[in-house]
Amino acid sequence: MNLRKRAKQLKTDIPTIFLALKDKDTPIIAKIFAGITIVYALSPIDLVPDFIPILGYLDDVILLPAFVALTIRLIPEEVIERNRKKSEGLWENGKPKKWYYAVPTVLIWILLIWLIGKAIWL
Repeated sequence: MNLRKRAKQLKTDIPTIFLALKDKDTPIIAKIFAGITIVYALSPIDLVPDFIPILGYLDDVILLPAFVALTIRLIPEEVIERNRKKSEGLWENGKPKKWYYAVPTVLIWILLIWLIGKAIWL
C-alpha cells in the first residue's frame, strides 16, 4: 500500500475508531486503546512539538498509525465494518477541535517537567 492510500485509510479509520469507542460490542481493552488513539489524534497539542527537527514529525508519521493499527486489531471485524459504514462522511468538514483533547498531553508535559526539576534539584 502506498503512502497516499495509507494516509487516506488513516483519515477514515480515526472516525471509525471514534464510533467503535462508543459501541457496546467493543471489548474493554480495545476501548482503552481507542480512547488513547482518539485523544492523541484529536489533540491540538502534539506529544513531541513539530518544531523539533525530525522527531516532531516522526510522532505523527509513526505513533498515530501504530495506535490506529493496534486499536483496529483489537476490535472485532464485524464491529469495525459496522462502524466504517456509519463513519462515512462523519468528519467531512474536518475533525472536531476541542480543548479537552489536549489535557492528557499537557499533563504528560507537566509530569516530565516536574520529574526533570526533581532530578535536577535533589
